[in-house]
Amino acid sequence: MMRHPHTFSLLSIAASLVTAFFAGPVSAQAWPAKQPIRIISPYAPGGTTDVLARLLAPRLQEKLGQTVIVENRPGAGGNIGTDTVAKAPADGYTLLLAASGPLVISPSLYAKLPYTPLKDFTYVAPIANAAFVVVVNAGAGINSLQDLITQGKQGKLNFASAGSGTPQHIIGEMFNVRAGTKIQHVPYKGSGPAMNDLLGGQVPVAFENPVPAMPHVKAGKLKVLAVTGASRSAVFPDIPTVAESGLPGFDAKPWYGFLAPAGLSPEIAGRLNQAIREAVGTAEFKARLFELGAEPMSMSPAEFHAFAQTELDKWTQVVKASGATVD
Repeated sequence: MMRHPHTFSLLSIAASLVTAFFAGPVSAQAWPAKQPIRIISPYAPGGTTDVLARLLAPRLQEKLGQTVIVENRPGAGGNIGTDTVAKAPADGYTLLLAASGPLVISPSLYAKLPYTPLKDFTYVAPIANAAFVVVVNAGAGINSLQDLITQGKQGKLNFASAGSGTPQHIIGEMFNVRAGTKIQHVPYKGSGPAMNDLLGGQVPVAFENPVPAMPHVKAGKLKVLAVTGASRSAVFPDIPTVAESGLPGFDAKPWYGFLAPAGLSPEIAGRLNQAIREAVGTAEFKARLFELGAEPMSMSPAEFHAFAQTELDKWTQVVKASGATVD
């Protein structure tokens, strides 16, 4: 029997559609079949995201049975590394250890971002949040938040940040607005370099995550004046909040979590979410977070996406009120 030539093309189209239909679930089941899985850290080594990425990589490697490596892609306040992941294939082999800055602060600071935070990513799992600390060089002669406000109004102080548009920058600007101070912003390429100059005395003040600051506070080289969250930190129970110290209502608590490119299959996102939750939920990891001044977070991918929307709205208002710009 002769077949019409169009029959073959229709059959081949049908076959390819069947193949395409089954390819998604099959590849999701096979994941992670190849190696390595890359975690992109959008900041320089030594900063909070880098420390958290390197703490979690071996734990995820153990749970997923595949090599997990950390790559640093610093620059533009975390936007470069974040964009790298936005443009990567949504196959589960490229993850972002996201800091909240590039996702919820940058959109209102930059006229054009190469990515759209709520559309270009799959929100996989949050891992931690941390109230920041107002920290000064121990030899700077600033012994309380009121000292900082008094000296800051004279316009002679500088504060270090992990880069323009980072939470360290915006929380500093937020402080200037609320306290009526004129502390000048000095951006660095990550918390590591900022911390080096804070320790060296080149810059006296930082509004920094406790993670890179903690070892130097314990060594007596840096002094914590206040914490930026609405309530006192379990890590620094004796340190007052900024709100308690004369600026009522002050509340800033950045967060960290895992994102993947948009379009990641729900199966892979679910498996990653479970592996990350298990790793973050261990007593050992919680204890390590506590040492670093951070607290664990746990949400489903859908809850994490909704949380990011709320945070984007909040920080957009903060940036507008501060009048901060990207240097």
